[in-house]
Amino acid sequence: MNIIILGAGRVGESVAESLVSEQNDITVIDMDPARLRSLEERIDLRGVVGNGIQPSVLQEAGAKDADMVIACAANDEANLVVCKIAHDIFNVPSTIARLRSP
Repeated sequence: MNIIILGAGRVGESVAESLVSEQNDITVIDMDPARLRSLEERIDLRGVVGNGIQPSVLQEAGAKDADMVIACAANDEANLVVCKIAHDIFNVPSTIARLRSP
């Protein structure tokens, strides 16, 4: 599967490691280029620097061909918006948003 993960923090890294081990093609979006470089050096994935709320960044990450978007950034609202954009604009069939506040 082609999967985009928003957020390269602890949760995003853990999800990416697990999904890469299952032979998925993973792209991680994060605004911290150093964090993405570190992930790319340790895990077989592609990093895209930018704000995933912007459709142009999702497009660069390959959203039009994605099977799933998993949003696990620190901001609940950003996670929800990314999933909405991925679904509505790019027709991504499956989206998952990590929410920390009820």
